[in-house]
Amino acid sequence: MNNKEAIAKILAKQTKLKEDEILSILEVPSNPELGDIAFPCFKLSSIYKKNPIEIAKELESKIKITKDLEKIKATGPYLNFFLEKSNLAIEVIKKILKEKEKFGTEKNKQTIMIEFPSPNTNKPLHLGHLRNMSLGESVSRILEHKGNKIIRANLNNDRGVHICKSMYAYEKWGKNKTPESEKIKSDHLIGDYYVMFSKAAKENPALEEEAQKILQKWESGDKKTIALWKKMNKWAFDGFKETYKLFGIKHDKQYYESEIYGQGKELAQEGLNKNIFIKKDNAIIADLTDEKLGEKVILRADGTSIYITQDMYLAILKDKEYKLDGSIYVVANEQDYHFQVLFTILKKFGYKFTKNLHHLSYGMVELPEGRMKSREGTVVDADDLILETQKLAKTEIKKRFPKLSEKELNIRSLKIALSAIKFMLLKTDHVKNIIFNPNEAISFEGDTGPYIQYSYARASSILKKSKKKPEIKLTSKILKEKEILLIKKLAEFPEVIENAQRNLSPSIISNYTLELAHIFNEFYHQTKVLDSENEIFLLALVESFRIVCKKSLYLLGIETVEEM
Repeated sequence: MNNKEAIAKILAKQTKLKEDEILSILEVPSNPELGDIAFPCFKLSSIYKKNPIEIAKELESKIKITKDLEKIKATGPYLNFFLEKSNLAIEVIKKILKEKEKFGTEKNKQTIMIEFPSPNTNKPLHLGHLRNMSLGESVSRILEHKGNKIIRANLNNDRGVHICKSMYAYEKWGKNKTPESEKIKSDHLIGDYYVMFSKAAKENPALEEEAQKILQKWESGDKKTIALWKKMNKWAFDGFKETYKLFGIKHDKQYYESEIYGQGKELAQEGLNKNIFIKKDNAIIADLTDEKLGEKVILRADGTSIYITQDMYLAILKDKEYKLDGSIYVVANEQDYHFQVLFTILKKFGYKFTKNLHHLSYGMVELPEGRMKSREGTVVDADDLILETQKLAKTEIKKRFPKLSEKELNIRSLKIALSAIKFMLLKTDHVKNIIFNPNEAISFEGDTGPYIQYSYARASSILKKSKKKPEIKLTSKILKEKEILLIKKLAEFPEVIENAQRNLSPSIISNYTLELAHIFNEFYHQTKVLDSENEIFLLALVESFRIVCKKSLYLLGIETVEEM
């Protein structure tokens, strides 16, 4: 970024553009032969009424070479800047070794709440939730790295007709079974009864009305219904806590739908009184036809609430409690319409904080054999996937370290398993659907989390073997191609973080880290570091890679492994 700023200053003196304008259009050529930084001259064409190719040539002749530049060359409509590589190396590596894990940070001071994964208490967390949690945690870390205060929040959807379906099935067929009596994880037991209800309702649709009756009893405070609800909810929460801990997720704030749905109902009535909503067939409706969102039920005709009822109030509560500069909802794209309606309604109420609300929408996770469906019991439970992936990791580790202790094997294999899962879920742009294949994800080769962990471990191994301390000392000013590529890629890190923050997109970091690991491994195979003429400098370069790689993995929620 310092080099870009320096070039922007040079160009600002020679053109009628401001530095910020120039910075926004400077590019990094994909082909190193075209330079390190490129300035497209198209924007100047309309100002000077000249061909951009002609403008590039004129600028090439006007701009003087500085000590930080090797040369400037016009190629078509682009003006390409070639940086002086030894100065670049010293500048980049010195900055990384000095700032370490703070490399690329800023001092933003916004307070931002990120809500994830907001599960229903009628089933265990599944693969889709793992994508949600991976995104939520990674975005939290990216925004924290930029200096923001992040509040990790979780809305527990612990009431509603979906919960009542599990309750009905358990009451009908449960026979007082418990997780202990069935030797099953508590939230998995609840999920079994939800599937049981769904299958039975296919044969007998009238069961849907029975579930709705249970919801009415719950909202009216029926003691027997409340007691069953409390028991089954505890099983759900106990199971969730285990999964969160296993996946490395901690929340700062917990919200419960059961505690705020009442205020949501009051807000629905307030909206009716203010003519924001209308009454239709005894239901309270938001008529959003002018906004091309149709009509949305806010409160059912029987008086029971739905998701949007409590979501309206929760948005107000969050702002009241924290005075947020931003509120991000990490929710799958199935709920895109829900959040369009929610934000539109809050705007109609006149709440100014609505401008700070953002729905981080993400695509579905599918298996090679097709889409998962909770009701049909075809989902992949989060716990099962983590443990199965850990087994695959153990097999690979045992091949390399047959004498490893059982304790270390468990620790290392879990880190590798989680890196495989998280990286596979984060490397694709979040708006896209993905197909998850555990066997591909766990590979130590290819575009995977374990591959990057392995690259980090290689760097650690080099540094352990050397008796010398990494320093910024060049005994020769001639740098090799792979060294230059690695230095340039390391220099991109602050800009990558900036892009990831601006777009709330961990995939930008995932793909950068993958490219960085590929470049490092090419460097590793072609460069003799230990006992070389430039050993001290090369050790500094390896340490710089290690620092940036570790930070990149951290921002993805992935732990490093020192030995693989």
